[in-house]
Amino acid sequence: MLPLRYVKYWCIAGIGILLVVLMLAVLPTFWFWSAITYSKFPLLDKWLHILTFLFLFLWFSGQYHRSSYWRLIVGLSAFGIFIELCQGMVSYRMTEWMDFVANIFGIGIALIIAIVGAGGWSLRFEQWFEKRKVGISVD
Repeated sequence: MLPLRYVKYWCIAGIGILLVVLMLAVLPTFWFWSAITYSKFPLLDKWLHILTFLFLFLWFSGQYHRSSYWRLIVGLSAFGIFIELCQGMVSYRMTEWMDFVANIFGIGIALIIAIVGAGGWSLRFEQWFEKRKVGISVD
């Protein structure tokens, strides 16, 4: 993990985000969109998986060194499998392995974004926050 000042808060937020994603993944889809919306956007579900796992990887890449990105890939891939298994356990959702492929695709895109420069963003955010807190002008 990066040398963050507010590690506890970053960890709590990360766990909270994972729990929200899991909760949203097992809720009935008709709570969010109708069959009409689904027919207009047939790949909506796959795009949501891609964007969700892109966001998750970018979130956690903010707290970890590049040398730990492989752990994020393994951990988020396992989380994606777990989500699919949970969806298979409820009667109103089903397991789709193409969802897992979409998860991996999102992780891959986020890995590139993190390597290019977005990784470690939370450390930069903390530095900005500390400067702002003590009243130093931030330009």
